[in-house]
Amino acid sequence: MPQRIVLRTGEALVEAAPAYSAAEPEVVIGELDGPVGYAIANLIGDQTRGHSRVFAILNCDVQVRPVTLMVSKVTVNSTKYTNILMGTVQAGIANGVLDAVRAGDIPKEKANDLGIIVSVWLDPSVTEVEVDHDILFETNRQATAKAIHKAMHNEPGIDWLLANQKNITHYFHQLGKEGKL
Repeated sequence: MPQRIVLRTGEALVEAAPAYSAAEPEVVIGELDGPVGYAIANLIGDQTRGHSRVFAILNCDVQVRPVTLMVSKVTVNSTKYTNILMGTVQAGIANGVLDAVRAGDIPKEKANDLGIIVSVWLDPSVTEVEVDHDILFETNRQATAKAIHKAMHNEPGIDWLLANQKNITHYFHQLGKEGKL
């Protein structure tokens, strides 16, 4: 049996055209009998208007393993947004979780013992455009698998971060400095 996974964190960004399809999940992964499991139980039992928490599913009645709870970073306030988030994005996340298991980032034998919380970004502008659901599905699928990979492999590592700290500028910080926000 693989070692105990108490709490791992990761994030990823996968972009595509059109801009609304960018996916930037943040994940927390850990044992269900530890802090992640307790957080999942508390979040699912303490719903907040506009920030519903739902399990990642392939389709109604088909929940993925490890159990994965989606939490929206954006206040959900329209039916169209809800349907896209709880449809295309949810399916992409569910498939990304299974891709991470298939890739070995999450040990298959731990699939019933681990839980994942995914903080989900879906651009609010998605309600104002004709949505390409295939692209939106794929960016969320890839970003979820990538964030899980990074969490389980502790990436980026501290040595890389220290070596590259001066070379990396936060995108929105730079926009602010340039007066573009």
